[in-house]
Amino acid sequence: MPLDLLPSEIFAYFLVFARVGSLVMLLPALGETSVPVPVRLSLALVLSFVILPLVRDSLPALPADLWPMTTLLVGEILVGLVIGISARIFVSALHVAGMVIAYQAGLGAAMAFDPVQSAQGALFGTFLMLVGVTLIFATGLHYVMIAAMRDSYSLLNPAQIPGADQFARLVVGAVARSFRIGIEMAAPFLVYGLVFNIGLGLIARLMPQLQVFFIAMPLNIVLGFAVLLVSIGGIMGWFLAHFEDFITQFLR
Repeated sequence: MPLDLLPSEIFAYFLVFARVGSLVMLLPALGETSVPVPVRLSLALVLSFVILPLVRDSLPALPADLWPMTTLLVGEILVGLVIGISARIFVSALHVAGMVIAYQAGLGAAMAFDPVQSAQGALFGTFLMLVGVTLIFATGLHYVMIAAMRDSYSLLNPAQIPGADQFARLVVGAVARSFRIGIEMAAPFLVYGLVFNIGLGLIARLMPQLQVFFIAMPLNIVLGFAVLLVSIGGIMGWFLAHFEDFITQFLR
């Protein structure tokens, strides 16, 4: 490589790293807080080095002034942050489903630290989040996310910073889909909770002398775990199908 081309190649590498680094910091499975920071940084540096030759033709030339250069770098960071935040919001569908399941199974007050959300959450939500991250690696969807990093350059050109309306549509769409999918995943427990509480009401009316509360609490928990055992495969399959559909929108 001629030495006069070296500054432009360094700028191109850091332009790719600005987007890829932001994505690796926020994407599910790859950017979890449980992953050490040096590991995430090393992964971002290696992925940037691998992706650079694939997207080199779509990158703008090295600007002559500092201000256009800074604008390009900030724009790439914003693109990576918005895509990563949207994916992170989408994965929170597992948290929504876990909260609904916990309340229907009588374990709404059982809280545990969620390492994925980095906050306290319902016990079922923490379990679903950990299973979801594990299945993303087990099914190879992390490779799809890496491919989406590369193909995002054909959808969002670095030379043209997307407007705020595009960013808003992406984030709002992720929030809406996340809540809808979370409720759909918890649908078996909504049906179970409705049937169970109607049954308790009928028993209380037919046998007023029976202490329904003391029977209902342990029975509700046991049946809740039984319903989870039966439906966990379908719940996680539904989430993985929609998560793959969300990620593939960034593929060519």
